[in-house]
Amino acid sequence: MMPNSPINTSELIEMNNDISVSVQTEYIAAQYIGNEKNYVFSYTISIANNGEKAVKLLSRYWLITDADNKTSTVSGEGVIGKQPLIAPDETYTYTSGCILKTPVGTMQGHYQVITAGRSLQQVEIPVFGLAQPNILN
Repeated sequence: MMPNSPINTSELIEMNNDISVSVQTEYIAAQYIGNEKNYVFSYTISIANNGEKAVKLLSRYWLITDADNKTSTVSGEGVIGKQPLIAPDETYTYTSGCILKTPVGTMQGHYQVITAGRSLQQVEIPVFGLAQPNILN
């Protein structure tokens, strides 16, 4: 039997002086399909522009790893179909999801952003965890 309460984890990941990223993850128990062993997770990302110039998020890359060390990648333009422009002192937040074949996994990756001054930057996203509630107790 699967727990009905979601697990939320949250962490702040400082990327550099100009951009900070925070991540909140949640296990979606209602979408678990036992015979398919699909564990569904959502992640909410907040990208804060602490700099003096606007930045545009051009693309993203994710490396997703499950507990069996099987990996998949996701890459492409923008996030959730958008290439947001983030003004100084503003934060852009979006939610997306992934499906794992195991109850535990990780994600890591990077964003490509460009500043109003046309400076291209890669914003690294260090590893963060995805876990079904009580699985790591």
